[in-house]
Amino acid sequence: MSESVHTVTGMTCGHCASSVTEELTRIDGVQNVAVDLPTGKVTITSTTPVSLDDVRTAVAEAGYELAG
Repeated sequence: MSESVHTVTGMTCGHCASSVTEELTRIDGVQNVAVDLPTGKVTITSTTPVSLDDVRTAVAEAGYELAG
């Protein structure tokens, strides 16, 4: 298993977190997505490492962007 942590900017509510979670779980190999709304931290657990480009694309599809 692989775990990565990213910060997503612009999330303000549960619907925001759900949208990001839904898009990230579409990435091949992703098993779990945990969103900490107050900090914007998103923890992705996957069977293999997930590329930063895939994460960035999924977050953008949800209407948000990665910090940094």
